[in-house]
Amino acid sequence: MTVAKSRIETVAIGHSRDADSLAAAEAFAAAWEARGKKVLASVDWPEAAASWLRPARRLTVEAPDAWVMAAAPLGFAQLARRLRHSTDWDPARTFAFASLRDSRLPALTGPDTLHGLRGATADGAVWHVRHRWVMS
Repeated sequence: MTVAKSRIETVAIGHSRDADSLAAAEAFAAAWEARGKKVLASVDWPEAAASWLRPARRLTVEAPDAWVMAAAPLGFAQLARRLRHSTDWDPARTFAFASLRDSRLPALTGPDTLHGLRGATADGAVWHVRHRWVMS
């Protein structure tokens, strides 16, 4: 996100309500703002919800340059479906933490819902979703 000539200045951060996801989101927000960049929103969601529309809209309403996700796979899968079908969210402009590097995630969300999503592993390597596959 910070490579030379990157145009990413603003982000919206999404995270599950578990302690690890919250800690990752807060650490990212602090590091991002320390670089002089802006966090437009920090949105959380439960693992089970009656509707995913409210957090989906909160993540996209200010049209960030990119999204950052720190979450458990099941809750994120449900949110991602709503993001993809009800907002202008683009998985190719979304960066995720290692917790979402789960080979089951594309099947949970449906065909091509996450195509282009990318993230970092716990050891700093990179992974991405290509159609139905999580690639490293």
